[in-house]
Amino acid sequence: MKSMRQSPTDPAFVQNPYAFYEEARPHGPLVWWKEYGMPAALSQDLVQALFKDRRFGREVPAELAQPHAAHLDPFYTIEAHSMLELEPPRHTRLRSLVLRAFTTRQIQAMRDDIHALCHDLIDAFPKGPFDLIPAYAAPLPVAIICRLLGFPEAMGEQLLLWSNDMVAMYQARRTREIEDRAAQASTEFADFVRSYIDQRRANPSDDLLTQLIAAEEDGEKLSTDELVTTCILLLNAGHEATVHSLGNGVKTLLEHQTPIEAYAPDRIDRTVEEILRYDPPLHMFTRHAYEPVEIAGHQFKRGDQVALLLGAANRDPLAYEDAQSFDTTRAPLKNAAFGGGLHFCVGAPLARLELQIALPILFERCPNLSLAEAPQYANLYHFHGLDRLLVTS
Repeated sequence: MKSMRQSPTDPAFVQNPYAFYEEARPHGPLVWWKEYGMPAALSQDLVQALFKDRRFGREVPAELAQPHAAHLDPFYTIEAHSMLELEPPRHTRLRSLVLRAFTTRQIQAMRDDIHALCHDLIDAFPKGPFDLIPAYAAPLPVAIICRLLGFPEAMGEQLLLWSNDMVAMYQARRTREIEDRAAQASTEFADFVRSYIDQRRANPSDDLLTQLIAAEEDGEKLSTDELVTTCILLLNAGHEATVHSLGNGVKTLLEHQTPIEAYAPDRIDRTVEEILRYDPPLHMFTRHAYEPVEIAGHQFKRGDQVALLLGAANRDPLAYEDAQSFDTTRAPLKNAAFGGGLHFCVGAPLARLELQIALPILFERCPNLSLAEAPQYANLYHFHGLDRLLVTS
């Protein structure tokens, strides 16, 4: 296996991780990423196979788990109940209960809310150059999640701050300062959610939180700790994916001078899928081997990790014709933007719906939208999103 060196915080890599992926690709579907100390899967076939391979999973084998630092107790207390970090049977139970409440019908019922909110946000755009991320890309998904859960939208800005501080724990730039902020945010966020759980138990309402409280399977319901974690996960994961997808998507659409036909009702699905393929919001997802296994010529021991490079898989030339090109007429093909297997993102249908509505409205209302400066990506890896998107409308 070829050993490759690439700092995930190097400024050139932050701006263009795809150059490293293409440098690594000729060495096979699996290379050794020295900075992470683990193999990294590059191809669409291998990434999808690993997502589905039950010999790998998210949970660290119990005998290999290391204790976390005491100052991170609040963060890991929440993580202990996260579907994202669990495997069957706990994952199966949690996901099944959440899906009983977070239904396709409920997501589709948000169409009118998303549509109206997009127009309200555009009505408030300032004159002259402005940053589209805080003006449009960030408040939209947070407001929608608040409405779904039954949280006050006035809390949106605070929820974003808590979410950003917690999500920073997954980034390569993690420091003690970031850890302390994540622990504080975890405590405050959990206290906030717990107070709303108490309210909804006393006074049920027509919202997702009430339905999560009521969801039951084989006589089991979500515990209070599981409810807290699930609400935080829905907001953190839902906002992170949509903000980056919307920001990256507008950047790409403007840079490629995308014609207005790409936003037509019969084309927008393809445009959204191409955005997700071409510049996805998450670039790495790691898994642990649960038994000795050989993959792509590499021998894994129990507990060994592998990095699934979603951004590389989405530009695999064996999976997509002219994979480095952005083409909104491309026939939709499976991509890895929202993961796969048991851990396929539960919020993917909502994120897609938000993009399918938000992009046509934005370009219809702002036909002269243009970049006011060259966009720069933020130092967020494993995530991939813009620091700001300065535009004029």
